[in-house]
Amino acid sequence: MTVTLKFKPEVEAGLLAQAQANGMSVEEYVLSVVEGTVLPGVKNRLSPEERAAAFEAWSARHRPTPPLSDDAVSREAMYEGREH
Repeated sequence: MTVTLKFKPEVEAGLLAQAQANGMSVEEYVLSVVEGTVLPGVKNRLSPEERAAAFEAWSARHRPTPPLSDDAVSREAMYEGREH
């Protein structure tokens, strides 16, 4: 089914921002929102393999980020600046 929607400029800007934040096109983002609303139980009916494939597809849409250094995740770094 094809549906044409006319959004207010501020709604359109919000959709674009959300889509970009999720690494998706506006069409993909709107479809995911609609599917999540209309078919909330679909994710629960997926097999573990299907859920894993869906997660991998989702994660592939995000930009890669460098891993944190050992120092950045050390206990000392987490509590830096606090009194002992």
